[in-house]
Order: sequence, then C-alpha cells, then structure tokens
Amino acid sequence: MLEKQNRLTDYDPGKFKRKFNVLLWLVSFAFFLLISRLWYLQVIKGDDLRQRSENNRIRIQEVKSLRGLIYDTRGTILVDNQPSFDVSLIPEDTKDILGVIKRFASLCDLDGVDLAKKLSTTKFRKPFVPIKIDRDIGRDKLAIVETNSLNLPGLVVDVVPVRKYVFGEEIAHVLGYVGEISAGELGDDYYKDYRSDDIVGKYGIERYLDRYLKGVSGGEQVEVNVQGRKLNVLGRVEPVPGLNVTLTLDARLQKICWDAFTEKAGTVIVMDPRDGSLLSVVSKPSFDPNLFNRGISEEIWGSLSKDELCPMQNRSISGQYPPGSTYKLFVAAAALEDGLITANTKIDCNGTFDMGNRTFRCWKKTGHGSVDLHRAIVESCDVYFYHLGEMLGVEKLAHYSKRFGFGSKTFIELHGEKSGLVPTKRWKRERFKEPWQGGETISLSIGQGFFLVTPLQLIRAYSAIANGGVLYKPRLIKRIVTAEGDIVREFLTERESTIPLHKKTLEILKYALWGAVNEEHGTGWVLKRKERDVSGKTGTAQVVGMPEDEEEKEREVPYKLRDHALFVCYAPRTNPEVAVLVVVEHGGHGGSTAAPIARRIVDGYFELKAHDAGLMVQSTLDVSPVSGISGRDGT
Repeated sequence: MLEKQNRLTDYDPGKFKRKFNVLLWLVSFAFFLLISRLWYLQVIKGDDLRQRSENNRIRIQEVKSLRGLIYDTRGTILVDNQPSFDVSLIPEDTKDILGVIKRFASLCDLDGVDLAKKLSTTKFRKPFVPIKIDRDIGRDKLAIVETNSLNLPGLVVDVVPVRKYVFGEEIAHVLGYVGEISAGELGDDYYKDYRSDDIVGKYGIERYLDRYLKGVSGGEQVEVNVQGRKLNVLGRVEPVPGLNVTLTLDARLQKICWDAFTEKAGTVIVMDPRDGSLLSVVSKPSFDPNLFNRGISEEIWGSLSKDELCPMQNRSISGQYPPGSTYKLFVAAAALEDGLITANTKIDCNGTFDMGNRTFRCWKKTGHGSVDLHRAIVESCDVYFYHLGEMLGVEKLAHYSKRFGFGSKTFIELHGEKSGLVPTKRWKRERFKEPWQGGETISLSIGQGFFLVTPLQLIRAYSAIANGGVLYKPRLIKRIVTAEGDIVREFLTERESTIPLHKKTLEILKYALWGAVNEEHGTGWVLKRKERDVSGKTGTAQVVGMPEDEEEKEREVPYKLRDHALFVCYAPRTNPEVAVLVVVEHGGHGGSTAAPIARRIVDGYFELKAHDAGLMVQSTLDVSPVSGISGRDGT
C-alpha cells in the first residue's frame, strides 16, 4: 500500500503531456499522409485510374483501313491487299511481362531478347495501347498462339491488311513500298495527322500518293475480360478505304521489257510520244517490295544498301549518263536553226580532228570520207559533229540543249529525280575555278565530257522530235477514283513547251533517224523491221578514256570502266505512237547491246497491239444485230 502511494506521489503530469503530444503528431501525420494519398489518387491520377478501371472492361480498338489499290492502264491489279496476323502485347493485362514474352518466343522459335527490346523502346505510350512484338506470323503460329492463349495473358492477335505487290521486282521502282512511319517523319508537318503506328508510303507511287491511298481508320468499342480477351463488340465505326489509282503503265508491256533486258544494270523506258504517257519503266537491278511490308530485316537491308549495283536506285529518273551519239541529233538541230549548215553541207572525215595539240578520233578509224548531214547521222560520224561543235560553241549548245528539256527536272510523279547537267563557261568557272577549254566543246559535241542526262529526259526529247516539236510533261498517273469508281482527280496531258524548230529542220532530223535504222551502214540496222517503220539512234557513252584497239578494250578494261550503251527510237515513221529508250550500263556499243533489246520491245509492243485489235474485232463479231423479235412465223 505504501509502495502504491509512493508511485502516485512520484507521477509527473508534464511527462505524460509530452508523450501525448508525440502521439498526437504521429496520428496527425498519418492522417495527413492518408488524405494526401487520397487527394493524389482522386485529383491527380483520377482520370488515369478511371481510364484503367474502364479498360478492365471496355476498350476502344483501332480498325485499320484498307490501303487503296493500284491498277495498270487496262485494269490489271498491280498492288493489292492481303490479311496479316500480328501479335501484340498489352503490358497492363499481365503481371509477368518477361515470362509471357519468353513463353511466346519459345513456342514460335523467336528471340526473346529481341522481343524484350521492343518493349523498352515504348516507354511513353498510352496505357492499354498494344505493342507489336511480331508481324505476319502465318496460320501455323496463329494456331499455336490461340491454343496456348491461357498461358499467354496480355497477348492479342490482330488481323491487319498488308500490301501485296503482284509483279514483285518488275515494277518496284515505280510502285515503291510502304513501311511503319518513323520518328523523323512524325516530326514533319506533312505527317502531322498521322499516328505512331501508321503505315506510310516510303518510295515510288506509294509515297507520292500516300494521302490518297492511306484511307481513314475506324474503331471498335469492345468488352474484354480480366485477361484482355475480347468478349463482345459494343459499337463499331467502319474504316474508310483509301482511293484507288490507275497508272499509264501496261503490265504486259512491262513484262516484255523486263524479260528483254537481261543485262546487269540499266534501264528501259517506253513512252507514248503523242502525250508523254509512260507505258513501261524498268530499272535493273531491282528489289522485291514485298520484303518491306512487315519490316525488313537488317541483314536483307544491308545486302540491298551495300550492293555495288545499287538495286534501290531508279535509274530511269536518277541515273545520270553522258548521252553519247544520241546527242548528235540536237547538235544538228542547233546548227540547222542557226543557219551554220544545210542538209547538203559536206565535211571530209579522214578519221581524225585536230585542235591545238590534241587529236580527236572518229569511231571509224579509216574515216567516213565526204559526208553530208544525213550520212553523218546515219553512220554517226564523229568528225562531222566535231566541226559542228566548233562552229556552235558551248553557249549555243547549252542554249539549244535547254530548249529540249536537258538540265532540268521533268517533275514526274516520283521522288528522287535528278536534273542532269548542261555545262557552260560560267558553270565550269564556278565549279572548278577554271576557264572553259575549246577541246571540251569538241567532246561535248558528241555527247561526252561534262554533259549528263537522265534517261527520262532523253526519251522525252526524242519524243518531241517524233511528234513534231511538243515537249510533254511525262505522265505516269491517269486518275484517282473511289472504290465505287467515282473520279476524284484526273491527271491530264500537260504540254510543257513547243520546241522552236522549223518544220524543214524536223523533217531533216526525222529522215536521218529513219535512215540510221533502215539504210545501209546505219548504226541502228539491228532494229530494221520488214515494215521499215522504226527510226532511232545509237549511242556509246565513255566512262573513261579507252584503248584504241577494240579487242584490247574488251579484254583489259574492268566492268565498271566500260562504256555505256544507249539506243533510243520511235515507231511508226508516220504518226509515231511509241518511243523506246534502252540504257545498258557498261554494255559497250549501243548498236550491238542496246539496240537488240529495243528490237524485242518494239516487236512486243506491236504484237500486243495486233492482239488487242484481234480481240476487239472478235468482240464485234460476237455481237449480232437485233432488228426485232421474231416468233414462229418470222414476224
């Protein structure tokens, strides 16, 4: 009793108060943390959590639109769409992301490390947005994934459309290819309406007309279970397919050109000189655009980009070559228009032309003797044109060259076109800080030296000669239409300019081109047909100076230093309807290498024309006229 009384007497109220204050502060701090957390969850993260909660039951899924189809001029499908099965992962639907990836990789024989890397590059995505981890898995892998779906929570399989390039590498440089939009493209104003996973045109027509071909994606409001599996579709907005495109190309003629050109590298262009429409464009070597549909591997891309023959280059618009003897026609036009010569002007060719301390040789060592302009073009006499070049000078040559469209882009509906080069005194002074030399004009007069043209420029200039002097803008696209066939936009013929040549000048040039193919000793005799309707010109463009001895040239010069072979022609002689250009890189002589290819193409064109005419006649014969309805009595 005495002890209890002592403990009560010893009690200190101040000590209790201090403990109470500490406890009060602890409780207050705990309530502060609780209230702060509630405020954070309700105010700061409220919208996000509300979305997450809703996404546990209802989600909005994008439905990709079908990209527009591409047809040739006869309605043959060049680019179609086909279904692809893509596997995506929604990280929010699984607690073991790496485990799911490893199981999926094991089932489908994939590299789990690579799949995990894909997830690490998508840190800033929105919640519940799927991450693509494999594309175009095929039906066998699809069956495996669906069978093991319970062990793969968070994985979803989508059916998406992918491009199918029906003719593969044959038309690749014109049609191009598609791919997933890059981070750099997303930062471009042109793509401001695009999303991070959109498929866009990367090259060719696919790129040039991407906004027309793309279409508008739709969406689905779906109900899902706890594993993210679709249970029910609550609503759907249908996607709007892209617009269809019709080109001027003829797939049958494209096949003929592709098969005819068996050389390593070069290009073939077929044009309608009456309006500038391109009927065929071949560039070799080529690539298979289907490789890019679902993402190309680093190994394949490396083999394409490092190939010395540059298969990704469209040589028809970006290849720049000396025109060689095909340029002589335009030198002749300049000399005739300036009154320096007439058709009867003769010049002696003994095989050489001297200027200062330099000697320029003719391709024919013994010379051509005394020749007029007609024979000079027919037999491609170099010495004759050396004299014309000396008479004209570099500035006159440049002036007339630009009139024919050389030195500037044609603005065809493709990216990557080059402008070529028409050299002048001023150009050389600015480029090399050196004055122009007289010998350079002599080289220029036969299409050598600094002068560069693209194949498209060259065939357009020859088409202008064929049609009487009209320079058309090359046309590759005919029209853009809806899926129902309604025309949205039509690409009409565009006359760029009329070349100011006298009618007599054109007649002289056209007659000489006809003679080059059909007369004795013509350099283009390989293309002579029984109809005698083809006119054309050969060309051999030097890459470097060559030995004089032809056998030594072929034996010793490496492939990359050999001459380029060119041939350009049109047919028929009157009212021409087709022009053909062939460039064979490092192919040697135009007459022996390029002309035979052009021969097969011209023959193929007229065979197709005869075939189509026969079908038209047959179709007409199959339709019997009906004048009335007859019964048993013939009334």
